[in-house]
Amino acid sequence: MVLKLLRSPAEWLLLFLFTATFSGCGGSQSTADPRSSSTTSVTPGATATAEASKTTLPAVATYSILADWVTEVAGDHVRLTTLVGPGGDAHTYEPTPQDSVALSKAVLVFENGLGFEAWLDRLFESSRSKATRVVVTREIHGRTLSDEHGHNESDPHVWHDPQFAIQMVREIELALKKADPDHSGEYQQNADRYVAELEELNTWILGQITMIPESRRKLVTTHDTFGYFAERYGFRVSSVMGTVSSEVSDPSAAQIAAIIEHIRREQVPAIFAENILNPQLTEQVAREAAVKLVPTLFTDALGPEGSDGDSYLKMMRSNVLKIVESLQ
Repeated sequence: MVLKLLRSPAEWLLLFLFTATFSGCGGSQSTADPRSSSTTSVTPGATATAEASKTTLPAVATYSILADWVTEVAGDHVRLTTLVGPGGDAHTYEPTPQDSVALSKAVLVFENGLGFEAWLDRLFESSRSKATRVVVTREIHGRTLSDEHGHNESDPHVWHDPQFAIQMVREIELALKKADPDHSGEYQQNADRYVAELEELNTWILGQITMIPESRRKLVTTHDTFGYFAERYGFRVSSVMGTVSSEVSDPSAAQIAAIIEHIRREQVPAIFAENILNPQLTEQVAREAAVKLVPTLFTDALGPEGSDGDSYLKMMRSNVLKIVESLQ
């Protein structure tokens, strides 16, 4: 319970300010990265010792994929709290008072940017946090698309391109070195090792994609999440919702009819469900278009611990194998 968590007057004040700002919001619990033994969750009864506070850096990552990268680079020098955990949808996330407390204690806040965490500015302000915000896409020129209503929107799903993932990992490395120069050498060594793995991943994907005829490189998902992947590896993409955000309401009957017609006209072999969304809409489209619905892809979040998508590298390999198997 929050009552057990908030022990000091300052934390009670944070809760009051947060509640005033986010009145009416629900949301799910923030989660700590399960793969890091150095991580401390912001949950009732979980507190860091004074000694641990002196040797590890309190930090926050906004979503699970980003948290995985931070853990790879930081090793055991960071106590990381993840706001939107595995399987969570950052597009529709509703912050909690625990999130505000985590931000108030953080030294670094790692965020995607490009409009992915639309709720973060208000949350950060309400927490009175003094943390440095690290926008890992700051050097990436994102795609700008028009939705079904003609509104321009930034595409934040840059992580589906391993080359952009490398840039984002380097931003994490720089931020950690600046905040904790005593461990700069370790951060650089960890980042170099992980970047080599990302480069190997990119090479592997390129080899896998050659097994799909160019005419069949068509990806249809619930929301538009694979744009950067498509640009890197030569696919055409479309989505049932017709938008890069998953927070819009379900499409109208006319929009669904249009996407079904598109699937039939383009002879799309299969459509793909996503781990962050209820598959009901995609199942309907697949059924009416008479095409195969592929087992769930990991799109905007990692999968649960022990799954094929519980790390970024595993998630990407799992997705590519499913795509190749379904389209070749």
